[in-house]
Amino acid sequence: MADDSSGKPVNPGRPRTSGSGSRRKPPSTRRRAVHYTIWTLAAVLVLGGAGLGYLYYRLNGNLTSVDINNALGSDRPKNVDNGSMDILVLGSDSRAGKNAKYGKDEGTSRSDTAMIVHVYQGRQKASVVSIPRDTMVKRPSCVKDGKETPQARQAMFNSAYEVGGPACAVKTVESLTHIRMDHYLEVDFSGFKQLINDLGGVDITTTTPIHDKQSHLDLEPGPHNLDGEQSLGLVRTRHGVGDGSDLGRIKLQQAFVKALLDQVKQVDLYGNPKKLYDLADTSTKALTTDSELASVNKLMGFAKSLKGIGSGDMKMTTLPVQYDPANPDRVLPMERKSGLMWRALRQDRPIPASATKGSAGDATSAGKVVK
Repeated sequence: MADDSSGKPVNPGRPRTSGSGSRRKPPSTRRRAVHYTIWTLAAVLVLGGAGLGYLYYRLNGNLTSVDINNALGSDRPKNVDNGSMDILVLGSDSRAGKNAKYGKDEGTSRSDTAMIVHVYQGRQKASVVSIPRDTMVKRPSCVKDGKETPQARQAMFNSAYEVGGPACAVKTVESLTHIRMDHYLEVDFSGFKQLINDLGGVDITTTTPIHDKQSHLDLEPGPHNLDGEQSLGLVRTRHGVGDGSDLGRIKLQQAFVKALLDQVKQVDLYGNPKKLYDLADTSTKALTTDSELASVNKLMGFAKSLKGIGSGDMKMTTLPVQYDPANPDRVLPMERKSGLMWRALRQDRPIPASATKGSAGDATSAGKVVK
């Protein structure tokens, strides 16, 4: 159960479990690749947490939350109390407001990028599984604004967020994995850009040229310090590397998040109060969380539980998929290999190499473009 800063349970009617951020006993418990913001936020809150007290009320007011528990009720996988934690991190592609420059606002949002972050017992290691947006899945029935959308035997994964919002995205992931999500996090385009600028950019090295007019990206091989616009272009590009598929873009995203984690650890937040404030203000404005993380105190507790995880402690992989014979622009989960992956995470074990060997996502070389 999430605790507040006083150490008292947020909901005294529920039993407590030891260890910040650990799974709760039942009952318990959102732009492309920009979900990486949560890892930056975690580092910011941990490194500068002591200086955030006087900003509590302002930062607290920045946060947006969604009550996933209330929306989904009891029809969810069992919440196994084994000390691990599972987080669904989404990036939505709404083009409204400041995000209009990235495309036409059609009045809807979709989860163009999704990651399941499994934090192992002990909070020292994590496995991160990317789900391609074009994956064809069985989408359960969902309710949004009082209107029910019936289940679909085959639908693109990112349509779940479009038809049912965050709760439907969580429900679809839980139906696919049979793993209960302890937390939900969502970030937007403009927040991601500003966060990178507040950090002073992110250092990466490219091994081949990347030129993509659609993503506003123009990089030659070699070292670069990417500002917010360039970083957003890198994690959005699909035509600048590899075969132009979403699977290649996912590999770029995974390489970028490790570079971002390393960059955050190099920032002297104690020595620069303004940078600390700017990062905390931008991060909290960019986030939508589940209701159990919807305060600075709760986010700080969550961040502290992740502080031991560095870029070298994260195994990043992609859902085992194959191209759909009926439509080469879509992919299908490889059922046996996916089953091995989800079973390992349910049991809090490392994902076996056999679970991804032969997967179309594992075969792409785009991950070697950035280091």
